[in-house]
Amino acid sequence: MKKISFLIAALFAAVYLQAQPLPQEVKMKQFIDELMSKMTLEEKIGQLNLPGAGDFTTGQTASTDIGKKIIEGKVGGLFNISTVAKIRSVQQVAVEQSRLKIPLIFGMDVIHGYKSVFPIPLGLSCSWDMALIEQSARIAAQEASADGICWTFSPMVDLSRDPRWGRIAEGGGEDPYLGGEIAKAMVRGYQGKDLTANNTIMACVKHFALYGASEAGRDYNTVDMSRHRMYNEYFLPYKAAVDAGVGSVMASFNEVDGIPATGNRWLMQTVLRDEWGFKGFILSDYTGINEMIDHGMGDLQTVSALALNASVDMDMVGEGFLLTLKKSVEDGKISLDQINSACRRILEAKYVLGLFDDPYRYCDENRAKTEIYTDANRMAARKTATESFVLLKNDGNILPLKKDAKIALIGPLANDRLNMCGTWTVAGDFEKAISVHDGIKMVNGKPENITLAKGCNIVSDSLLETRIGMFGKATGWDSRPADIMIAEAVKAAEKSDVVIAVMGEASESSGESSSLTNIEIPQNQRDLMKALLKTGKPVVMVLFTGRPLAIKWEQENVPAILNVWFGGSEAGAAVADVLFGDVVPSGKLTTTFPQNTGQIPLFYNHKNTGRPLAEGQWFSKFRTNYLDVTNEPLYPFGFGLSYTTFSYSDLTLSKNSFKPGEKIDVKVNVTNTGNFDGKEVVQLYIRDMVGTTTRPVKELKGFEKILIKKGETKEVTFTIDVGDLKFYNYDLKFVAEPGDFKVFVGGNSRDVKEAAFVLTD
Repeated sequence: MKKISFLIAALFAAVYLQAQPLPQEVKMKQFIDELMSKMTLEEKIGQLNLPGAGDFTTGQTASTDIGKKIIEGKVGGLFNISTVAKIRSVQQVAVEQSRLKIPLIFGMDVIHGYKSVFPIPLGLSCSWDMALIEQSARIAAQEASADGICWTFSPMVDLSRDPRWGRIAEGGGEDPYLGGEIAKAMVRGYQGKDLTANNTIMACVKHFALYGASEAGRDYNTVDMSRHRMYNEYFLPYKAAVDAGVGSVMASFNEVDGIPATGNRWLMQTVLRDEWGFKGFILSDYTGINEMIDHGMGDLQTVSALALNASVDMDMVGEGFLLTLKKSVEDGKISLDQINSACRRILEAKYVLGLFDDPYRYCDENRAKTEIYTDANRMAARKTATESFVLLKNDGNILPLKKDAKIALIGPLANDRLNMCGTWTVAGDFEKAISVHDGIKMVNGKPENITLAKGCNIVSDSLLETRIGMFGKATGWDSRPADIMIAEAVKAAEKSDVVIAVMGEASESSGESSSLTNIEIPQNQRDLMKALLKTGKPVVMVLFTGRPLAIKWEQENVPAILNVWFGGSEAGAAVADVLFGDVVPSGKLTTTFPQNTGQIPLFYNHKNTGRPLAEGQWFSKFRTNYLDVTNEPLYPFGFGLSYTTFSYSDLTLSKNSFKPGEKIDVKVNVTNTGNFDGKEVVQLYIRDMVGTTTRPVKELKGFEKILIKKGETKEVTFTIDVGDLKFYNYDLKFVAEPGDFKVFVGGNSRDVKEAAFVLTD
């Protein structure tokens, strides 16, 4: 009996100790309690206001409109302001001229690097290398924090299966599991292990939720989906970021279940805070609160109260909180407790960033001089870019090229620096980016062997080109007639050993507010390609894009295609590294490429339907298919070639059945059967054969990127436990149901080896 009593007492003691706040949490609470006791209602509301910075002149901040608001305690933070001098100037106003001297938080869209620009996030995801992805965020945090910034609006983890949507460029692709792994890596990279360190920054996962499922692929459009799909697919990357400790969350523009996300209490409070335990602060996207007026949710006071009631803490740009919340308290539309909670969460963020200890901790000019755009950071960006490129075709092993080859370098992006970095490059210096021409001259043994010709403009429509260049990165319009430009390119091609055709999109053809109805290569570029192919010279297409493209004609006609996304500030050098074989390509697609736009949405982890088409069959009446094209993608999820080849053995399972608490090991031997050392992304998928709700035909559950030397065989082992088999059932309970399963392993989602196992009770 004494032993039992002792065990019970020990158990209660352990639970009690676990429930007690940590000493630093107690200290933070005491500090913020004391600070808030001094704050007026207006000052508390002021902390919830996040205006854009505008254009400050250092030293004259206090005289600006925002400067006056800062002095009056009406600003909690600023975004899109950089450089130590400007940020120090603004922070000085806050901590020396406002009544309570509360420091500001400074945020910026540091999306895929700061000055050292890494590949766009979709490209990063194709590396399937979480260490590299984490390193890219770490370097971005290092550089941004050295320039005064302590908060980034990244990562964007919106799942998207519609490449018409321009912002697919900013995410991690179509798969929930991979998206979650990327989300965790990015949060770790930005935030590190200590947010008070002056070289880490707070991350903000966005856009919560479902933004990537906009109808018709049109930005800001309506989203409508079942909660079953939300929980099983689209929610998972957001939750992964929360589980990784992300400090803030940004609401999405779209509606969820008929209520805009910015004012959706079920989404923000019930799911994000109550179910997932998120403790940080939530902010609207740019004017997201005001936009609920156009959604039809009421006037500015009504939608501002709706947002606060939904648990949104900070208002980006719109100032609805600033202008209406005091009146809403008086009218009983919101409570003082709600304002206190929102204010506390903002102050806690500043506290954990160490701003109360030292408001200028991110304002060290020596760091700004020595830690930004360093040679080491640029080399990291270059290496990461090479890992993100995906070799789509290489007939006749045209690639890699000989370094002394006579090259005709042709295309609208062949000698372009402004478009190398891709969308949402806020701080990058485009003039310093490495073009493909620059890169090939760096790597090719005889630069005099390179002949350059533009061949065509990036699009044939000058008005469309103007729209693409709206963000200030002109694409270099050439007014010469198309036939003259093509003739010049053909002449260069005829004198060469090989043609490198650098084609695709402009950087701002994808990204925010850059949706397309046609995702094929522009016709003028295809006309140029046809002329180049007629020369009989081997042609390599280097494809720049921020989305999957419908390049069926190119796949059928162009001998070699290297998809390089937008590789960042070192893109051209990285392209040369791969073209000439200094790096063997290893990227794998994280989005399915359709045969044509009409197949969209097309993704690997679809449902089977009650009338599936037989494997290998094109058309069968009264089955789920098209009359004019097969159901198959042009390139499946996970696809990517190498300069070498890999073969897979049959799978070996440690057992054919298991029960909860047990595990199964899945082993496969992968052999490099080619002539180059190379990296292979070994991918594991699972299918639940029978469920109480319909289940996808495949779901990614594991992957490993490994280096295998030519002629070498490596054994790869994956371990499956019951957690890998769980899903949200009809009642949204997270369960694993006993029954039959299949496991698949291969180099992409289509070409796999398979085995079967059973989960027992």
